[in-house]
Amino acid sequence: MSSTTTAKPEVVILGGGIGGLAAAAFLDRAGLTSTIYEQAKELTEVGAGLVVAPNAARLLRRLGVLDRFAKRAVTLAVGWEFRRWSDGTVLSAENLDAACTRLYGEETYTAHRADLLDALRSAVPLDAVRLGKRCIDLTLGGPRPTVHFADGEVVEADVVIGADGVHSIVRGAVAHPEPPTDSGICAFRALVPADRAPEFARRNAQTLWIGPGHHLVHYPVSAGRLINLVAFAPAGGYSVESWSATATVDEFVAEFDGWDPRLVDLIRAANRPGRWALLDRAPLTRWSAGPATLLGDAAHAMFPFFAQGAAQAIEDAAVLARCLADDAEQPARAVRRYEALRIPRTSRLQQISHARSLVNHLPDGPEQRARDRSFTDTDPLVSNGWIYAYDAEQVDAPAVGAR
Repeated sequence: MSSTTTAKPEVVILGGGIGGLAAAAFLDRAGLTSTIYEQAKELTEVGAGLVVAPNAARLLRRLGVLDRFAKRAVTLAVGWEFRRWSDGTVLSAENLDAACTRLYGEETYTAHRADLLDALRSAVPLDAVRLGKRCIDLTLGGPRPTVHFADGEVVEADVVIGADGVHSIVRGAVAHPEPPTDSGICAFRALVPADRAPEFARRNAQTLWIGPGHHLVHYPVSAGRLINLVAFAPAGGYSVESWSATATVDEFVAEFDGWDPRLVDLIRAANRPGRWALLDRAPLTRWSAGPATLLGDAAHAMFPFFAQGAAQAIEDAAVLARCLADDAEQPARAVRRYEALRIPRTSRLQQISHARSLVNHLPDGPEQRARDRSFTDTDPLVSNGWIYAYDAEQVDAPAVGAR
């Protein structure tokens, strides 16, 4: 995966989260240099847990960081364990020990976001990250894109990658997106020390409790020392979309009043929960303008119901690095090829993740009973093979013209 020319474009990455670090790591692996500009004063990951499925795990292995990551992660033995809200009845469960590696060549992991960030950072050159650099504008139309920072610095580059999240400055410059709309759903997240959690939550399992208007997911992270909770409930008038916004444990518990007492006890043991509104963003039809493009949540923020947000950012990074290495002298053409490869897949995931909320939140009744019966007829690990078998470094598409 090396360039066939000696040209090495100057690449600026805005955002030092999972997507930005993955982009820098894959570019370095492809023989290209880049600089990450991150607005925070240190590289920390706000948030809690995430799932790393085989489609992302195989890419971490190729970066040489999977072993480092796995030491702090949890290898799932059970996945897609759906439970009924009122009494914890198991509706379905997938034995990942027996099937995941056989089907897809990799395990599925759960981890704290900071541990994935650390693994990716280890694959990025030490001098490639500049901290405390907040982008306030991107100027296009000149010979090269120009990035403007809040401290007055102005930087030109051959390629600009907007890995700057849901409030992306770059997206506004290259894609002209429609404003997000309220989904009517808000999310809570929290961590519970494992020694305060019941046994059912300490297992190496990804468990989803589903019920009227709500669902809650829990799984261990941080080598089993913590239990990650993420839950979804009606938003009411809540509309704050921020990973730093918080709620109280009592507010979190109140949303699950009347649910299985074991689950309520787990919530009561949580630390101070985070709370954020899920805003609805339609898939973009373009991510790029000239040699400026988008990656990760800036390109395709999706509801977390298929646990693919981080994985899709890592896939983006692998594909973009390959496209730039293959066509280093024509970066505008390279990023157009990248978006042609990625938009159909990420748009599909955005759409099915959106639809899943309706299925998980059915009120008790005929539709809910039909859904519960359907769990016995569906193998999620197999039916979602199009997600997990995907190899971002093997897919291809016809070359596209520069724009």
